[in-house]
Amino acid sequence: MGKINVDEQMMEYAVYGGAVLGGGGGGWIEDGLQLGRLALEVGPLHLLTADEMDEDATLLTTSIVGAPAAKDKHVKPIHCLRAMELLGESFKKPIDGIIVNENGANTTVNGWFQAAITGLPIIDLACNGRAHPTSIMGAMNLHELPEYISHQAAAGGRGNQYLEVSVSATIEQTSSLIRRVSVDAGGLVAVARNPVTVKYARVNGAPGAISQAIELGEALLTHKGESAIEAVCSKLGGRVVAVGEVSEFAITTDRGWDVGHVTIGDYELTFWNEYMTLEQDGQRLATFPDLIMTLDARTAHPVVSAAITKGQAVAVIHVPRGQLILSTTMSNPTLLKPIEDVIGKSINSYIFK
Repeated sequence: MGKINVDEQMMEYAVYGGAVLGGGGGGWIEDGLQLGRLALEVGPLHLLTADEMDEDATLLTTSIVGAPAAKDKHVKPIHCLRAMELLGESFKKPIDGIIVNENGANTTVNGWFQAAITGLPIIDLACNGRAHPTSIMGAMNLHELPEYISHQAAAGGRGNQYLEVSVSATIEQTSSLIRRVSVDAGGLVAVARNPVTVKYARVNGAPGAISQAIELGEALLTHKGESAIEAVCSKLGGRVVAVGEVSEFAITTDRGWDVGHVTIGDYELTFWNEYMTLEQDGQRLATFPDLIMTLDARTAHPVVSAAITKGQAVAVIHVPRGQLILSTTMSNPTLLKPIEDVIGKSINSYIFK
């Protein structure tokens, strides 16, 4: 691929393609565009493949943790940079590149501002090629390495709710703490975490995830309406499952996550930030980490789970997990099991048959 200089059009493609790959989560399009434009104003952005990096080079993950629908959320680009600074103070080793935690409207470009400020390259590799609800799902199975020490830092919030924290412990301990911090900060925090080698990330992460988001965004934005939805499905190897008005929508923000369900005719979608299941009259049609996503039926604008409204006309698309660029965590039954307790539906029995 060679080094690619990112321009504004490429950034917009990444945001919109990321929004689709967010599968109902991954943040808001408006926030992603704002962050991407700011990064381009600050300095040049360079996208490299993992193959162009030394395998012993160190990569840092950037992410946003929390509930997108939280009313008091407040995360700005300066918080993203502050989290990276805090992590550098505890890790004390040079960082050679930045990778993002997942694809999503905001999360695909989440490390780009930090890259522009520091001059570090953005690597065409994500911890996961689609969005996911828990931090440990974006940790590339590092929790299975007994000697790995997780360094994580977070910043976010407004006024008296502003918090910043740096912690080094096991993946489980640090991830749990950062989640609690996101709640106390009003719902969201910017996070820098888990330095790893290029070699490890290439095997356990999702190489090519960023370029896939860019290509998908191009397919979406160079078409209109129904043809745009068809272009997205064609690009990913998915299909439109349903088109109709939302008859029921319920959402609660619980412990830093958005949880709820959407009903469209005889179809029901459940979500834990991201859409987890798709059923028709109780029959399972799709199960996370399959990609289930809602788009405005008229404009093809991606609609995250937290933005659904009753009476809204949406198209529901489904892309089988085998068509996606996924991390090794997405085939780890231990990490997928908690979904069942949150949404009250079986997951692993549909995935690991």
